[in-house]
Amino acid sequence: MNSYLEFEKSIEAIDTQIGIAQAKGNLRLVNSLEEDLEKEITKVFKSLSDYQKLQLARHPNRPYALDYIRGIMEDAYELHGDRNFRDDPAIVCYIGTINGKKAIIIGEQKGRGTKNKIKRNFGMPHPEGYRKALRVARLAEKFKIPILFLVDTPGAYPGIGAEERGQSEAIAYNLLELSDLNTITVSIVIGEGGSGGALAIGVADKLAMMRYSVFSVISPEGCAAILWNDPKKQEQATKAMKITSQDLLDLDLIDDVIDEPIEGAHRSKNEAILALKRYFIQSVAELEQLSDPDRLSKRYDRLLSAGAFTEIDENEEEKSTFSSLMEKITPEKSDEEQSTFSAIIDKITPEKKEGEEEQSTISSILDKLPSFDKKDDKPKD
Repeated sequence: MNSYLEFEKSIEAIDTQIGIAQAKGNLRLVNSLEEDLEKEITKVFKSLSDYQKLQLARHPNRPYALDYIRGIMEDAYELHGDRNFRDDPAIVCYIGTINGKKAIIIGEQKGRGTKNKIKRNFGMPHPEGYRKALRVARLAEKFKIPILFLVDTPGAYPGIGAEERGQSEAIAYNLLELSDLNTITVSIVIGEGGSGGALAIGVADKLAMMRYSVFSVISPEGCAAILWNDPKKQEQATKAMKITSQDLLDLDLIDDVIDEPIEGAHRSKNEAILALKRYFIQSVAELEQLSDPDRLSKRYDRLLSAGAFTEIDENEEEKSTFSSLMEKITPEKSDEEQSTFSAIIDKITPEKKEGEEEQSTISSILDKLPSFDKKDDKPKD
């Protein structure tokens, strides 16, 4: 069953009319309505706000990790457990082939329907989930198998048990280990990339995002609650946080934006899956051209470039600003005008002996100060 967002209501109306026309067998009307639908989709989706893109990233009909795995991987076999505590269903790991080559996919799975959402913990991994991901990543490193990470989580699970079992340590350790993992890695944000829960499988040779995905340090609702004490200001927070794929590409925080269908992956799942598959195959082919040291060095440089900034000396900046301002407000003078101006200044300025002006100023200041008696340190009348 299709689910429509508020800004998709006009599309929903046309879809309903198409369904009625199909039921009546009116093919001419169906064709006409489909043309109208295509125009309406283009009109709606070409002017989306940042908040509307966030809504699309969270769309319940958007393809999840398992949808992509089933669509692009042949002979898929699931790997379970962290060999330490338990298996976390919020993170799924599969080994198989993509386009005839061995590959491993590690993804965060949200789940559909109440039963599956509870099973998958709404896509919020426990520490054992991240440890499972790292265990499988090391297996890929051992056999030189490329890894595809699929990021889609509102964040790491913040429960008491998760914290007791070392949630922050598990995330931090993944960041350390994945940054130095000696195999080809590609990470793609397919929906919602929330905080450390996304970063824990987001360190890779290439980091990309689907067109309507988001990547943020905190949810817009959480940001609005902290800054304005009002979670309802999430739309304002979304715009201020710069969390859309295009924003992050402009900031050089990601490598690419995958061109999912303009109407969104939730309306064209197969096209979105094929777009992601093509990107992964192309990225692996590019990375295979590099030697291991070159690839690791390039990954290292890319990770260190995140958050780069340039320091400006405040004094130099002030001088530069003052000089440019004076140039704007001071009219240009010809050589003759400048000479005349200097002559006038010389005539109206009395000559002073060296040090005379300075001494006069100091004397006048001292005369104004009260004098003190050495015995009682009180000023004299």
